[in-house]
Amino acid sequence: MAPATLFDDSLLTDTFTIVPRLDRPSTYKDHQYQGSTEQWSTDLARTTTLYVGNLSFYTTEEQLYEIFSKAGEIKRIIMGLSRTDKTPCGFCFVEYYTHENALECMKYVNGTKLDDRIVRTDLDPGFKEGRQFGRGRSGGQVRDEYRQEYDEGRGGWGHMRAKQEEDRRIQQEENYEAIASVPAGAELEINGRLGGQSGDM
Repeated sequence: MAPATLFDDSLLTDTFTIVPRLDRPSTYKDHQYQGSTEQWSTDLARTTTLYVGNLSFYTTEEQLYEIFSKAGEIKRIIMGLSRTDKTPCGFCFVEYYTHENALECMKYVNGTKLDDRIVRTDLDPGFKEGRQFGRGRSGGQVRDEYRQEYDEGRGGWGHMRAKQEEDRRIQQEENYEAIASVPAGAELEINGRLGGQSGDM
């Protein structure tokens, strides 16, 4: 009779883990991807490209090379740019020479801090010309169109909130100018009500 065991080794499968693997991609899928779901999975299984998000607008390409090269030799970095003014808008693509280096980056760089922001990386099926530009109406990223909180690292207010703040500022200035322009004769009446002199001394 076989001796009793406290644990059945057959239970050790990929789905039975205590700590989730850090090199697995998220469930995100680029809605402009032209292939099928199966092709998407196939592309991710051999890709050498990472999509990197949640970057500060002020993070430089040199900073990105420094941190991402720790996972392997980098082929190139494509900075995400505003479609309107061609300035950085908070994301980039990092291309390695091997799929293994991309996985290493997912394990060791994803979730680290850069310019006081948590870096988010995900496997990407591959960069194509045009994807370096933001897709929001204002030219930047869509997430910054509707962001309501003030984020100094991503240009301050979100685009829609920034417009609201600008409209409020203009309205306040117009109201101030209206109050500051006292009609002729009204100043004497106001002084009289306040107990001041209503005529020349």
